[in-house]
Amino acid sequence: LTGKEALTHFPSLGAPGGSAPGKGHVKQCELLQLSRKQKRLCRREPGLAETLRDAIRLGILECQFQFRSERWNCSLEGRPSLLKRGFKETAFLYAVSSAALTHSLARACSAGRMERCTCDDSPGLENRKAWQWGVCGDNLKYSTKFLKKFLGQKRIGKDLRAKVDIHNTNVGIKAVKNGLKTTCKCHGVSGSCAVRTCWKQLSPFHEIGRLLKLRYDDAVKVFSTSNDAVGHSELAGPHRHGHSAKQPALPRPTDLVYVEDSPSFCRPSKYSLGTAGRTCSREGTCDSMCCGRGYNTQSRLVTFSCHCQVRWCCYVECQQCMQEEVVYSCKQ
Repeated sequence: LTGKEALTHFPSLGAPGGSAPGKGHVKQCELLQLSRKQKRLCRREPGLAETLRDAIRLGILECQFQFRSERWNCSLEGRPSLLKRGFKETAFLYAVSSAALTHSLARACSAGRMERCTCDDSPGLENRKAWQWGVCGDNLKYSTKFLKKFLGQKRIGKDLRAKVDIHNTNVGIKAVKNGLKTTCKCHGVSGSCAVRTCWKQLSPFHEIGRLLKLRYDDAVKVFSTSNDAVGHSELAGPHRHGHSAKQPALPRPTDLVYVEDSPSFCRPSKYSLGTAGRTCSREGTCDSMCCGRGYNTQSRLVTFSCHCQVRWCCYVECQQCMQEEVVYSCKQ
């Protein structure tokens, strides 16, 4: 979240739920790895520290889910070194962390966990009506406005890597915006739609993570080029069909971009633990994940609940069954 370590891992900071009042809230802000300005904003925003924790957890889990079958599985090991480079994986980390923060802030507002924001575009009395109906809209407008202030994106001149990081951060924010949809609920006699209440609702974060993974698969390698018309440098990528061969193509606002090719991630390095010992699918991922080293086959017995029956009145009774399961794992 500082721009140097986009998905910092840290231990639990107290009881889950709402933010700690008073000094407890300030202490949580101090424990987070934030810049001086970010800590100052955190101290002023009760509920923000808990929301930041939720965002980091959300981003880490989604990243690991999307890359569970890849050579790089978004493990925490090697992440500080990875974030110093301009790989495709770094691009995804910046995008998924900004998306998680945008999503978590908007949801925290609508859930009443932040003091300075409420439902989307619902001031005063309308807030109370919205909560009464249980249709408080996710406040994406406040979330994106606050996030730009929190990240403090400044003028970056000719620094290619800074341009790339900001571009990928904005790709994550746009992915959340694109998933915003209007949901409506009918009120009336016998289910009639005499009165209809509508509110803004964000897509589940899994959908946003899946979209960003597709953007990762099609990420664009870029370089810096001078734009004489506007008087500064900008990102440019390979020529696309329909563009002039003399003019480099600008990456689209939705493209993830990177500046250097990724390592193989096959062997242990400062970027990852390698793939030795990773479980894989023999028909699907073993050949790629194991990097040609082959894989081990192991049988094990797995216990699971079976033959479940509902007993009067209120409980389910199950038997314990066992079955043999074959596990494949990459060789050393």
